Amino acid sequence: MTTPSFGVPYAPPHPGAPYPATGAWNTSQSAGHRQFHTFAIDRPFSLDGGAALRDVTIAFETWGTLNADASNAVLVCHAWTGDSHVAGPAGEGHPTPGWWEGVIGPGGFIDTNELFVVCANVLGGCQGSTGPASPHPVDGKPYGLRFPVITIRDMVRAQVHLADHLGVRRWRSVIGGSMGGMQALEWAVTYPERVASVVPIATCIESSAQQIAWGAIGRRALQMDPAWNGGAYYDAAPDEGPWRGLAVARMIAQVTFRTDNAFNERFGRDLSEANIHDDGLHFFDRFEVERYLDHHGDKLVRRFDANSYLFIGKAMDLHDVGRSRGGATNAMKRITAPVLTIGIDSDILYPAYQQQTLHGLVSGKDPRTRYVEISSPEGHDAFLIDSHAVGREITSFLSQV
Repeated sequence: MTTPSFGVPYAPPHPGAPYPATGAWNTSQSAGHRQFHTFAIDRPFSLDGGAALRDVTIAFETWGTLNADASNAVLVCHAWTGDSHVAGPAGEGHPTPGWWEGVIGPGGFIDTNELFVVCANVLGGCQGSTGPASPHPVDGKPYGLRFPVITIRDMVRAQVHLADHLGVRRWRSVIGGSMGGMQALEWAVTYPERVASVVPIATCIESSAQQIAWGAIGRRALQMDPAWNGGAYYDAAPDEGPWRGLAVARMIAQVTFRTDNAFNERFGRDLSEANIHDDGLHFFDRFEVERYLDHHGDKLVRRFDANSYLFIGKAMDLHDVGRSRGGATNAMKRITAPVLTIGIDSDILYPAYQQQTLHGLVSGKDPRTRYVEISSPEGHDAFLIDSHAVGREITSFLSQV
């Protein structure tokens, strides 16, 4: 607890149970529905930035049954703080329900009665895949900042190893929103022969300066937390890890995920009931919107790793399909599959013009390629919140490919 110059004791809100040093999953916990594939045992896995990893594990989950010729496999790629648990209830090993619950399942928009659905935790993640919280093969201690810089291409190349392990030579579709859409595009550009269709949602062909700026602010907030300790916090006692910095980083991001209208309609200028006093206003009284942001910061701290947040965020900033390929226009020419591009009219983080630009570079190649813009007040998170509107478009598209 600190005492600011106002003379009033203050500490960031801390609801209930102590925060772990990291919210990363580890092998002492239940695997839940996770499965694991390990590769790069005999030879290193070379990375985009020049480094290499050994003994790489990818955690994944599956739904449905792979048919005899492996032609019904769909890869769903998660966003920044997602994981492999795209569908299914919360339970042992899975503290939260699936992040796209209602979209994937028997009779769902992505129907697992017909399709074999795979979702993998990305390389660099913290829910079973190799990342900064994983033990380094040399000394068994967490990588921390020894973990190398990774890119979206590295994530996709790791998924190629998983696809080979599963016997999938060609995905029926690769689908993803936000960072998941970046992965879908990289699949289509890097491995056009292995993708029969692509659905990038609320994403871009290259991260813009403003998107990079938002990411930089969040990273700075996290790194300024003294408990981050240069990335070496894994042996910290409960409540002694960098939970303050990670929570603030998440709060910053959460503002970009929604819209002014959404915040105003839900919270307005209401003060929290707990901060309404008979003796007037107090400096540290909080608005309802602040409580909302605190809630999202609290949730992330309990299920995510601070270093993974940094490394994955950097990978998103580095996203550029045209890098080392002669520019974006030239790179997008490599895509041969039909593309359903979905934008959101109220998205301030990945504005619709970015999806329109994407569509402009692939339109005309295949009559099934099209652009759809979802009308929603929810902003970037509409691809998760207005899942029925997005799901209907995906169902229609998959029926044609």
